[in-house]
Amino acid sequence: MRINPPHSESAMADPYDRAAPKRATNLSVNSDLLRRARELDVNLSATLEQALTDEVRRRQRDAWLDENRAAIDAYNEAVEKHGTFSDTLRRF
Repeated sequence: MRINPPHSESAMADPYDRAAPKRATNLSVNSDLLRRARELDVNLSATLEQALTDEVRRRQRDAWLDENRAAIDAYNEAVEKHGTFSDTLRRF
């Protein structure tokens, strides 16, 4: 069995404490984009929170892969050369 990087980000746990209190912040947004979002009743807070969650999750995943690349490559190379213990037990 090879180690593959996680491919389903939705399967990962939230990268932050959902119970933490909300905090007001100031940010700048393109005025036309903001106008269009408001016309469409986009919930800005929820949309930004989801976008930030996705970005934090992606960056944490990338950092994990960078930190563990050598071990993953070494394991996968060993499996390529020697197979796994269960190779002789599988019937498929």
